[in-house]
Amino acid sequence: MASPYRPRTDLETHEVTNQPPPRLDSNAFADNAALRDALKAAGGEGHVGALTAFGAKTDSEEGRELSRAAQENPPKLKSFDRYGQRLDEVEFHPAYHELMRYGLEGGVSAAAWNADEAGHVLHASLLYLMSGLDAGVCCPMSMTYAAVPALRTDPDIAARWEPLIRAGKYDGRFLPAEEKTGVTIGMAMTEKQGGSDVRANTTKAEKTADGYLLTGHKWFCSAPMSDAFLTLAYAQGGLTCFLVPRWRPDGTRNPIHIMRLKDKLGDRSNASSEIEYHGAWAERLGEEGKGVRTIIQMVQHTRLDCIAGSAGGMRAAFTEAVWHTAYRSAFQKKLIDQPAMRSVLTDLALESEAATALMIRVARSFDLAASTPHEAALMRIATPIAKYWICKRQPGFVYEALECFGGVGYVEEGPMPRLFRQSPLNAIWEGSGNVIALDVLRALSREPEAMDALRTELLTAKGAHPLYDAHLARLEAWAKPGALTETTARAFVEEQALGLQAAALHLYATEEVFAGFCAARLDPENRHLAYGALPAGINQDRIIARALPIS
Repeated sequence: MASPYRPRTDLETHEVTNQPPPRLDSNAFADNAALRDALKAAGGEGHVGALTAFGAKTDSEEGRELSRAAQENPPKLKSFDRYGQRLDEVEFHPAYHELMRYGLEGGVSAAAWNADEAGHVLHASLLYLMSGLDAGVCCPMSMTYAAVPALRTDPDIAARWEPLIRAGKYDGRFLPAEEKTGVTIGMAMTEKQGGSDVRANTTKAEKTADGYLLTGHKWFCSAPMSDAFLTLAYAQGGLTCFLVPRWRPDGTRNPIHIMRLKDKLGDRSNASSEIEYHGAWAERLGEEGKGVRTIIQMVQHTRLDCIAGSAGGMRAAFTEAVWHTAYRSAFQKKLIDQPAMRSVLTDLALESEAATALMIRVARSFDLAASTPHEAALMRIATPIAKYWICKRQPGFVYEALECFGGVGYVEEGPMPRLFRQSPLNAIWEGSGNVIALDVLRALSREPEAMDALRTELLTAKGAHPLYDAHLARLEAWAKPGALTETTARAFVEEQALGLQAAALHLYATEEVFAGFCAARLDPENRHLAYGALPAGINQDRIIARALPIS
């Protein structure tokens, strides 16, 4: 739906003035210098055309209208048909299906596995752009992308399912996978009594002649209309990973009962559910007793998507704030020209570009991990560090962008409430803050090469700025015996994340952005808690000009 045609502005009681015009068709990739530059520097030059086309779709009036409709018409559970026959289906608004087509056929789930080079950089960029349009539909796309490494633990299963993932097609029909042109894959791991402690699960798997039968429940199963789910259950040999399709091999519905849909704070276009397995047929992935080892391959990739989704949501919020402040006046000046507002926007621009740059650097490590030991170790340790920090920064960032609007930013007719409701999710999904911080500790204790990879990466920017060098010196204090404990884990991860963001900006951004970030984030004497309290000397004009999504 296009913007209303010539609405009345000369009303009986007043004239409508000083309002920003509607955002028309734009391009979320072409207008984002931070993403463009980082992509090219990370080996993704060949993907510029695909991302330009995708950025036009994700920042179009049509796309924004589809997102609005999908958010305002949430999924509905259809447990039974009119005759009392069990369905366990979820009904979506047509806008949801169209958004799924946008993303899947744009390559969000398939591109990493089809590209000849920089495939994960491409994937992260696509998900970043899609998250700015509608983060809800990104959930099934992300899980579908991330399922591939886990599926590959069994070549026979991968041979059947991976081609349907790599097809890059959206087929919303509820049919057996072999009758469809493309599939989506979900995940169902946590249970009521355990949450992140999956070893407390109680779901049982009974081995049969042609597979396993699962009995139990899952407290969170997102995207329950996926064609199959990776799940954990206890077999005779211990906690094991399984692939549970919605249909049995004989063509009958698998007894996966959708008990209810979650009524969530945000993520409203997507369905999240509680399910029960009533003797559901499943295939084993990996060895019995090695379920966590198998599923962690999927988790590692979905954590990359948490980073990309939060970075994309931050950029979308910044774009809306800049648009509003560029056209709204107060006290005879545009808001964007007011010194106090320029400090806020400069600070948000630094935060957004730092998140974007680190996202691309982590995605690059995924691309190079198979061939370079340093990149493999960096991927393992930098992914949870970046996931922890960027996802935690998103809610405060989006709130500050919302405040740039004043009261109108709090009104549901605009984009900011949707972006704000969505903002906490990625910090919770795939491990909340403590889980992630402790995972970093475990990685460092089990893999000495992880700390070496961090040091090597951080040294790439040594000498580029005195505040950066001072930050590196402070990081060395964490090597002292007893410095790194469960109690200090969050502080360690935060300081490492800031260093990695600065190093990524040194690789991908301009000198003004890198120097501005060092001054605003790495100087203990001038690091303030609220956005906009910047130290003197930062080149605000150059930083804002680079970040502007408008001419």
